[in-house]
Amino acid sequence: MLTSRAAILALVMCVIALSLAYPLREYIAQRAQLAELREERARMEQSVQDLRRREEEMTQDSYVEREARVRLHYQYPGETAYIVIPPDSEDEDEDDTGPSEPWFTALWRSVEEADDPPSGDGL
Repeated sequence: MLTSRAAILALVMCVIALSLAYPLREYIAQRAQLAELREERARMEQSVQDLRRREEEMTQDSYVEREARVRLHYQYPGETAYIVIPPDSEDEDEDDTGPSEPWFTALWRSVEEADDPPSGDGL
């Protein structure tokens, strides 16, 4: 009689453990997902702050003037703009020459050479 009670108790304990396993697993997964979402939210808030700071910077007249001068090369009336062009070096000229013949000429030559096997005791 004692063994049947122990078996029933073990069976009840297994049922309880199995019924709690799935909700516990879901709880742990949701906690991990919640932590990831909090990190993403913090990153998004930082991004929003950066964009607001950038927007505030872009509305200032000094920023607009600086960008107009640097990017668009605008000048005030009466000012003279100078653009300094660096001298060409000899190394850059060598790199710009490229191949002596176009790629399709080399391709066609290789096709013609493949069509004419070398004379001799080859296979």
